[in-house]
Amino acid sequence: MDRIILEGMQFFGYHGTRPEERTLGQRFEVDVSVGLDLQPAGSADDLQYGVDYARFHAIAQSVVEGPPLQLTEAVAERIAQQILAAEASIAWVQVKVTKPFVRLGSTVLKGSTIVIKRRR
Repeated sequence: MDRIILEGMQFFGYHGTRPEERTLGQRFEVDVSVGLDLQPAGSADDLQYGVDYARFHAIAQSVVEGPPLQLTEAVAERIAQQILAAEASIAWVQVKVTKPFVRLGSTVLKGSTIVIKRRR
């Protein structure tokens, strides 16, 4: 199965369970991988046989910059479900959402990451 991978998308959102996350917001990093057959597009060199990955970016952006969710898991799930709904040729999608600089009490972590994979 072929793949398209978009790495390092960065958006600002207000997701989280702590009050400061929902009022101050923070940066989120999103990577998306989709599995599909790229041979028709590659052979024809024509977008009508492929997918426009700008749509994946727009979906990730709309979810992260959209209404606040409590869990990063929910952010990843919404992105995955919307990408699958947007493009019938996709067999699977993997979404990685990272919250850089997570504070746990007095400890600051480099980040926390959720990775999910959903199949059609």
